[in-house]
Amino acid sequence: MKRIGVFGGAFDPPHVAHLALVQAALAEFALDELRVVPTGQAWHKSRPLTPAYHRLAMAQLAFADLPLVVIDPTETLRPGPSYTADTLREFKALWPDAELFLLLGQDQAQALPTWHEWQEILRLATICVAARVDLNEAGAEFVLEKVPGFGFQRLPMPSMPVSATDIRTRIAAHLSVADMVFEPVARYIALHHLYQTP
Repeated sequence: MKRIGVFGGAFDPPHVAHLALVQAALAEFALDELRVVPTGQAWHKSRPLTPAYHRLAMAQLAFADLPLVVIDPTETLRPGPSYTADTLREFKALWPDAELFLLLGQDQAQALPTWHEWQEILRLATICVAARVDLNEAGAEFVLEKVPGFGFQRLPMPSMPVSATDIRTRIAAHLSVADMVFEPVARYIALHHLYQTP
């Protein structure tokens, strides 16, 4: 049975923590393929996203060295809000015999019960949560772990205090992001004047 990882997000821009999560998931879950799926219209974000073609191009650059990773434009090609349930249904139709693994960050996992058709998401995929490892406190409890009859796995990750919001803020302030994004992505951002204040 083919094992396909699904990692969605704005990727505005993709950064070093995204790559670390993908590398860890490929190894931990023995995935045959991992599809990075940039969001089309983000129903849960108030700010407009950078145009999809830029985010797709940056994702291609960020994950270029990982041969099992496919940058998937499915959500950017679909009209209307991007819902994970719709994407998983499309993937199930394409690969009916595959096992799908949905990769989520810790914050996303806590919010999953508020997502559109979240029970359908649980039916279609095993939920894999990249939970930060903190030696001083017990691991975060996820409500979903107690829901019977669906797959849930943890992906232990070191704490990486990197966020796309912080990267955009630093670029707008003309500060370095050299340790937060990879050089090809940084060059792309500079070339296309992304995240600059008007």
